Amino acid sequence: MSGFVLSSPLAARRPRGVVRAVLAAVAGAFQAITTRRQLLEMDERMLKDIGVTRAEALREAARAPWDNGLRRPH
Repeated sequence: MSGFVLSSPLAARRPRGVVRAVLAAVAGAFQAITTRRQLLEMDERMLKDIGVTRAEALREAARAPWDNGLRRPH
């Protein structure tokens, strides 16, 4: 058996770390979509229980899915 290892040229161009980072970003975006949708479905009592106003919930839901950074209240 020879010492050669066959690998895809495509795999050589994309380091695993980059692929994992992209997959993590996509997963984060889908999680943001899901949790923001759930936030919109909450009634006033539920929002009050978690300390969020309807206006804050609407503002959060309007953010882009990839916008996962923490924001300070204005």
